[in-house]
Amino acid sequence: MDISLLIDGEDRAASTGRTYDRLDPFTEKRASRAAAASLDDVAAAVKAASSAFPAWSKTGPLHRRMILLKAADIMDAKVVEFTQLMIEETGATAPWAGFNVMLAANILREAASMTTQISGEVIPSEKPGTFSMGVRQAAGVCLAIAPWNAPVILATRAIAMPIACGNTVILKASELCPATHRLIGTVLTEAGLPVGVINVLTNAPDDASAIVGALIAHPSVRRVNFTGSTKVGRIIAEQCGRHLKPALLELGGKAPLVVLEDADLDGAVNAAIFGAFMHQGQICMSTERIIVHQAVADAFVARLAARASQLPAGDPRGHVVLGSLISLEAARKMDELIADAQAKGARLVAGGKRTGTVVEATLLDHVTSGMRIYEEESFGPVKPIIRVADDEEAIAVANDTEYGLSAAVFSRDVQRAMAVAARIESGICHINGPTLNDEAQMPFGGVKGSGYGRFGGKAAIAEFTELRWITIEDPGQHYPF
Repeated sequence: MDISLLIDGEDRAASTGRTYDRLDPFTEKRASRAAAASLDDVAAAVKAASSAFPAWSKTGPLHRRMILLKAADIMDAKVVEFTQLMIEETGATAPWAGFNVMLAANILREAASMTTQISGEVIPSEKPGTFSMGVRQAAGVCLAIAPWNAPVILATRAIAMPIACGNTVILKASELCPATHRLIGTVLTEAGLPVGVINVLTNAPDDASAIVGALIAHPSVRRVNFTGSTKVGRIIAEQCGRHLKPALLELGGKAPLVVLEDADLDGAVNAAIFGAFMHQGQICMSTERIIVHQAVADAFVARLAARASQLPAGDPRGHVVLGSLISLEAARKMDELIADAQAKGARLVAGGKRTGTVVEATLLDHVTSGMRIYEEESFGPVKPIIRVADDEEAIAVANDTEYGLSAAVFSRDVQRAMAVAARIESGICHINGPTLNDEAQMPFGGVKGSGYGRFGGKAAIAEFTELRWITIEDPGQHYPF
């Protein structure tokens, strides 16, 4: 499939004529051929978005709502096309692709509902005869940088609320799924979004740094949002800080699932299996550390290992739970994590085998600090089990990480679980549920190395608008001199 840039409502080749190929990670055949944007294309995209902003920012909320609602329906109708692209470009399974489209369409619907919620307030003033207001207005051109792992969800999330708030956007597609991300631009264009409101740039991997740097530095770009690794997020944050541009960053995670001794073990096992192995563990909220009270650890691990051993892995086009990892490099990292942990005393209780880019659901018991799997975000289906003596140790282990995105606590005593949850350093925490959960209306984001700012619902309005203080005053007021 050949992919063009979307600039000013037009399908365009790169100004240089260059393209690059994305290979299917499982078959190693070409999945897509995409235009490799140049710095001239960056300038053209920003110009298009800037030109479209004055009219779009003044477009009424109901008109914006209707376009976003229509886009949601069009997205739902393209589920087969999105699914094929996700399988070929990222090695995803069909169920994961279908979930992506479903949630992304709901993100568009939630954004549509927010167009009339961009409200302000009247603020009492000390000055006689003064009417003082806090007013939210569209910020301008927004740069959205989306990843490959949940490509429809995360790219749609990156642009839906900015558009709902009256901004124009440039979506910088992931180099690993250019066709998937470009199709989102098509969805919004078909829904009737005016020319220039949505622009999509694809770029060759070697050009990513220059393209992103130019986009952030451009004076017309007023907001940046990025979802991806903490390593790259730090670079984005530094560049945004240099140019004094607000950034919303949703980065890596090392989500703990804490199982206390009074937990419903079957419920905890179900949540751990889903949270750890959905999409091969390649989700920022994936369960990355299973922290279990030693009193129930043997029983819990036995049940968990039995379940994990039954999960089929293989060709994502087949009837499997675990498909392909995003690359051979990512798959080989799983080998390294397993070998390191075993060399330092961990015990392999499930999985451990790899065939090309497919890795079995793998569990390592008796993991301790000093092992790579204890500290590093695996972003794959290799998960550590850490045994603890009490609540205090569970909390300490849960917080012993640079990350702080999602977490979960299992206990039949909800008050106890709430007390533990309150002390876990994360932006999200679920009691008696998996670490992996997302709804379009929820405030989504992390703390510490997992970033800052919030996507979702009303919380996102603050990220993509300017809050201004505006007054109406008495022209005949008295001045001191």
